[in-house]
Order: sequence, then structure tokens, then C-alpha cells
Amino acid sequence: MSRGYLLSLPALALFTGLLILPLVMTLVLSFNVFDYQVGVKADEWTLAHYLSLFSDSYFYEIFWRTFWISALVTLLCVVIGVPEAYILSRMGTPWRSIFLILILTPLLISVVVRAFGWSLLLGADGLVNQVIQALGGRPVKLLYTPFAVIIALVHVMLPFMIIPVWTSLQKLDPSAEQAALSLGASQATVMRKIVLPQVMPGVLSGTLIVFGLAASSFAIPGLLGGRRLKMVATVVYDQYLSELNWPMGATIAVVLLLVNLLIMLSWNRLVESRYKKSLGV
Repeated sequence: MSRGYLLSLPALALFTGLLILPLVMTLVLSFNVFDYQVGVKADEWTLAHYLSLFSDSYFYEIFWRTFWISALVTLLCVVIGVPEAYILSRMGTPWRSIFLILILTPLLISVVVRAFGWSLLLGADGLVNQVIQALGGRPVKLLYTPFAVIIALVHVMLPFMIIPVWTSLQKLDPSAEQAALSLGASQATVMRKIVLPQVMPGVLSGTLIVFGLAASSFAIPGLLGGRRLKMVATVVYDQYLSELNWPMGATIAVVLLLVNLLIMLSWNRLVESRYKKSLGV
């Protein structure tokens, strides 16, 4: 057993140095005093940043916007990604490999590049408004709206939903569906009794990944949301680089992490309990 611990020491050291230590330093920074004249006072401590965060309705609005947009993005990814993963799992060669590559290819492109692509499509003189005007309509404001942020986030996060669901479906034997159909079960019953229980672990993994990434996303809200449509990550950026108030930025980041963890753990427990109940465990 001691040999196993020794072999795991390099991984533990890497994990501590790259994740635990930065989080601890951020937590410590959130309690430091900040003065606009002298900057961060590392030897003085305060709870003023947390009190300011929890007493200002501006921050409540930012957090509410961040989480409802993230929840909607997650829901849309489930609605689009689960059927797509099911269709992908039923494809034969070589189409399955071709479409899997098409799904994964966007991950090779920078999020910033994709955000600029959406800005070109949704801008006042973008392709979408050009089509609307060609059909006789008036230009619609799409850029710097929640719609622009949501559609771009769905585009970016969709592979993170499809892949876990598709992986779960690989464990499902197609003959089980065929046997149920041959015994008189309807397609809806097959989906509910056979396919859905197999898909739920993948859906759970996908929703956790998509929600966490969407809630902490910076590039898409920053480029497509503009200065008025703030989300938590863009506010943290402003506090660090515009206001130079690092402790306040660290405070917002810590609260975002804790709330995000609370939501994700609660969702994980809810889905797992219902999944086990459906299996009779």
C-alpha cells in the first residue's frame, strides 16, 4: 500500500500545485484589504468584500443572469444532444466515424474565433439581418443580447453533452430494443424503459460539464454580451484588470465556485436518486 502512495505522489503534487494551491491563494486574497491608493494590503484582513457582494443587488442580478442562462444552455444541449447522440450510436461505419469527427472538429477551433464568427452572423450588418432584410423585414438586434450568448454557448457546449451520452449508449445492446419491440412494446415504452435508464448517467455527466463550463464562461459573454450584458466571469475580469480590485475579484470568483458546486452537487444527488429509484435499487 505504501508503494501505491509513493507512486501517486507525483500526480498528487501536480494536482496540488495546479489546482489546490491557486484556489487557496484566491481564497486568501479575497480576505485582504484593498485601498485604491496603495492597492492590496496583504497583511490586513477584512470581510468587507463578502459583505459588499451579498448586500448589493447589482451582484444578485449578475449571478441570477449567469445561472439562468447556464441552465437554459444546459437544457437546450440536452434537447439537441441526446437525440443526436442516439442517432450517432445507431449509425454504421463509416458514417459514425465521419459524424463523430464533425462533432469533435469545433473543439479544435478557439472559442474566441467561434465567438467572432457568431458576431459576424448576428451583427447589425451580419448575414442573419441581411437575410431578414432581403425577405422584406426590418433589422433585428441580435448581438449583445441574451439570445446571442445562449446560441453561441449551445454551439460551444454541445459536444460536451453528445460525447458522454453517446458513450453511455455504447453499453446498450440494440438487440434488447428489438426484443422489446417484438414482444409488443411501443417505441415510446422502449425509449422510457430501456434506452432512458442507460442514457441517464451520460446525461448527468453532460449536464454537469455543460452547466459548469457555461456558468464560468468568459469569452462568449465578453464578446457577444458586450458591456451591458454582464455575467460573473466578465465581472471578475473587470475587477481584476479594470478596477484593479483583486480581493473583490477573488471574492466573486470564490462565491461563483461555491454556488456552482452547490448547484451541481444538488443536481447530481437528485438525478442519481431518481435513477436508482427507477432501477429499484
